[in-house]
Amino acid sequence: MPVIRADPHLGIHRLVEIWWQYAGVAANLDAMNVEVRTITADDWSLLRHLSLRALADSPDAFRTTLAEAEAHPEHFWQQRAKGSAPILVTVEDGRGVAMGGAFTPPDSAVADIWGMWTAPEARGHGYAAEILTDLVNWCRDRDLGVRLHVTEGNEPARRLYVAHGFKPTGMWEPLREGSALRVEELQLVK
Repeated sequence: MPVIRADPHLGIHRLVEIWWQYAGVAANLDAMNVEVRTITADDWSLLRHLSLRALADSPDAFRTTLAEAEAHPEHFWQQRAKGSAPILVTVEDGRGVAMGGAFTPPDSAVADIWGMWTAPEARGHGYAAEILTDLVNWCRDRDLGVRLHVTEGNEPARRLYVAHGFKPTGMWEPLREGSALRVEELQLVK
């Protein structure tokens, strides 16, 4: 199989389309209605839905449990949706299929990327890479360092982060209190 070189002027959807066409799959991503957008206060129910779906699908990828998230009142989701840092979602044919956000603690020069998740039926389309790139660019535009955490054993996520320039810091901590799983901190190397 020949190497397909990424042209920085091509969008991720076009690159995926080229790959699928070469692989002999008749994929036409242009026919899909795909949009990456920033969550606003009006989108709080979409954020809640995607977050709960992510926690149900991948409970060991997040510090919060599904039960904790389900217990949050509407006000919590409305406040999170209108925060000052972006939460991005990929909407495919009218339904949310991927998400990720950034958070900058007060008086910090480093932002945390959190909540990265793609629905099982949408994996392999490059949505996580697109969201991660947009979040990293948002941080760079503000001269912020960037870090994130990945659960041990989540090799697909770790490969994505390393491919985007993140390196292990050597710091590990429990996923959550009482969990045998640990999360590894990765920091973007400029």
